[in-house]
Amino acid sequence: MSLSFDPASVTLPRGHFIAGEWVGDRDGICLRRPSDAAAFATCPVADADLVDRAVAAARRALATSGWARIAPRDRARALHRWADLIEAEAETLARLEAVASTRPISELIAGDVPVTAEQIRFFAEFADKEGGELVPTGSDSFGMIATEPYGVVGAITPWNFPLNMAGWKLGPALAAGNAVVLKPSEMTPFSTLYLAQLSVRAALPAGLINIVLGDGRTTGTAITGHPDIAKVSFTGSTAAGSAIMENIARTGIKPMTLELGGKSPQLVFADADLPQAAAAIARSILGNAGQACVAGSRLIVAESVAEELVGLIVERMRAVRPGPTWDAASAYSPIISERQISRMASIVDAAVAQGGSCRLGSERLDHAGYFYAPTVLEGVDAASPAVTEEIFGPVLTVQTFHDEEEGLGLADHPTYGLCAGLYTRDLSRALRAINRLQAGTVWVNRYGRSRDHILPTGGYKQSGLGKDLGREAYLANRKSKSVLIAL
Repeated sequence: MSLSFDPASVTLPRGHFIAGEWVGDRDGICLRRPSDAAAFATCPVADADLVDRAVAAARRALATSGWARIAPRDRARALHRWADLIEAEAETLARLEAVASTRPISELIAGDVPVTAEQIRFFAEFADKEGGELVPTGSDSFGMIATEPYGVVGAITPWNFPLNMAGWKLGPALAAGNAVVLKPSEMTPFSTLYLAQLSVRAALPAGLINIVLGDGRTTGTAITGHPDIAKVSFTGSTAAGSAIMENIARTGIKPMTLELGGKSPQLVFADADLPQAAAAIARSILGNAGQACVAGSRLIVAESVAEELVGLIVERMRAVRPGPTWDAASAYSPIISERQISRMASIVDAAVAQGGSCRLGSERLDHAGYFYAPTVLEGVDAASPAVTEEIFGPVLTVQTFHDEEEGLGLADHPTYGLCAGLYTRDLSRALRAINRLQAGTVWVNRYGRSRDHILPTGGYKQSGLGKDLGREAYLANRKSKSVLIAL
């Protein structure tokens, strides 16, 4: 059976989802499908009063359900039921996301939806396996570190991987005993709304997950500044993360996890397996048309093999098949909006004006919707806007080096430190480079996450604070209390 579908056949959820019910469906922000630029829906904007209503619903759900106090294994079972339902409703979730987002239906069915279910299952298993600990104290006392949930967690997710990002936030927060008020991107809210509806169908307490729609300025500000939200988790741009930090500092101190922008290097030494490196690098910049914070957008390659490697990458980039996200044959994503495609083009043009040259691409594709050609920029230096700025698109810059020290110097970005790719057959060199690379994640002879959710993700420098995924994400949703008992 073909996965292709007619986007007009998809019934979209309307309104916010609060306390297990749909609330308000007033028109708001006009939404356009990235695949054909057609206006197809509107997104309402939750004001401070509606956010307050959602927070109150979350507090009430915690109080009446005893979610934080029930046997941890019961929390795990409830989350596993939810994961089962996510898998059972994979096609509906995938269609809801494909219509609004840049994610092709085939990739959603094969990847995003099952990965989201896996994330929920992964964190569910922490509920009854991760707790406090006994600590050594004097012989006349008994010491321990106890942990407990925060209460209501505020979460804000981006548009590029709506389902997966919701799983990142909801899984650890709920497993740790919290309730959540989550704002998805106003451009891609529909799959997240349905995900929350499925949680109630799976018998999670209504109000444990509340979805409020809106923009960052109004709704996001109301969430991050709300006095009854005890912790904030955000994934998005560095600029938005800075605004969130400012708002939290202004309205009351609370912990936060911020997974922000990146400008990740792909450092290739002369002894690398070049076909392997080319395949990994091309995938990293073509996946979701480069619209990922972890995209490996800066190729830094030994000069002696640069021509061969770039040729292999260009060959792969030329072979992309753009198409609407609802066509199962499509394997290359559109850009999310007209605004983003214009911004991307302006950065590429500025880089060329400053001396760069285009080996490939640099133009909008002749295709309905917002499609931009895979682009390779050569002749750029550290001051080029294509190197300094996060483009968030299918644009790969190329810089060359003569020795290891120069290559590592080029890899060290002044602003970002989210991820890095490293390609070499020399184990000693790899270990030296891993120690030097200023990045929260380093991939060696590969690039990109696997389904090993145990590995946390988070950046250095202005790429963020704290970690998503892994044990660290679960612990970040619980606060610790030191206890000392006299004997």
